[in-house]
Amino acid sequence: MTISHSRIARFTGRTLLATAALASLAACGGRERPTADLAAAQVTTIGVNSYLWRASLETVSFAPLLQTDSAGGVIVTDWYANPSNPRERVKLTVSILDQDLRADALRVAASRQVLQGEVWVEAPVQAATVQKLEDIILTKARDLRREAVAG
Repeated sequence: MTISHSRIARFTGRTLLATAALASLAACGGRERPTADLAAAQVTTIGVNSYLWRASLETVSFAPLLQTDSAGGVIVTDWYANPSNPRERVKLTVSILDQDLRADALRVAASRQVLQGEVWVEAPVQAATVQKLEDIILTKARDLRREAVAG
């Protein structure tokens, strides 16, 4: 099997971009928080906030999982086509960016394709769709935390 130079260049470019993104994230932080807030919000044994992790897994459970990394906080689904609309499919990536249960500790990215003839073609995803998924995950995570604290 031969790999074209353009595929190697794309792979190398993506690798460099991912490395740069991770390096910039590593530079973030340094904010001080009271110990009581940390104890309440940082309930984790997996590298990321466990409530966000569990809520994310539950929310995307309708789609087959392609990759999960609980230490890095990444969930990637495979393409999913709703049986009622098989000419459209979506793929999701959920990233948990912090150990705290906060809205800015969660990012959802979605890709959408539509079938045109025999070929899947990229299509836009409405920003409201991604926001709705983030809201669902955050609500579930807060509910899980409330249940754990009450129980």
